[in-house]
Amino acid sequence: MKAITSIHALRNVLLLAAMCLLAIGCRKERIYEVNEVQLRAPSANKDKLKTSEEYVAILHANLFQTALSANEVYRLAQCIESIGDKELAREVIISNFMNKPGVIIPTDESMRADIDAFTRATYERFLVRTPSEAELTWFRNYITADPYVTPELIYFSFALSDEYLFY
Repeated sequence: MKAITSIHALRNVLLLAAMCLLAIGCRKERIYEVNEVQLRAPSANKDKLKTSEEYVAILHANLFQTALSANEVYRLAQCIESIGDKELAREVIISNFMNKPGVIIPTDESMRADIDAFTRATYERFLVRTPSEAELTWFRNYITADPYVTPELIYFSFALSDEYLFY
């Protein structure tokens, strides 16, 4: 009888030891020191669609650094609303603005002299935010690789971007 009790006691001790080893062995230890960050697009907080009036007024301010008259804002907004293809209407308005005298666009030489500064200024001017490192790198590589890219094309693409439609 004593032998059976000893076997049960030994089994209980071994079971308790195995459970302790299992509990200690399953603790999650940090192998790498990594800062936890939320992965969201920089534009994730922009969820309010600009009206046609807001789009035209802000676009003019971004390109000319001056306000557009209320009558002109209304007329251009009506133009956008009257056309079924809103993106086409915006393309035409951007193109017309780009061809008007007084538009403020950096020169190709100044863009290429400091691509990072140009990119940061363009993001702040059009998207009201700073670019991520990935965006800076992408634009640096894109502008460096293509000699035909101009500031006008970059401004045009920003003004047509989906993010530009929201604030």
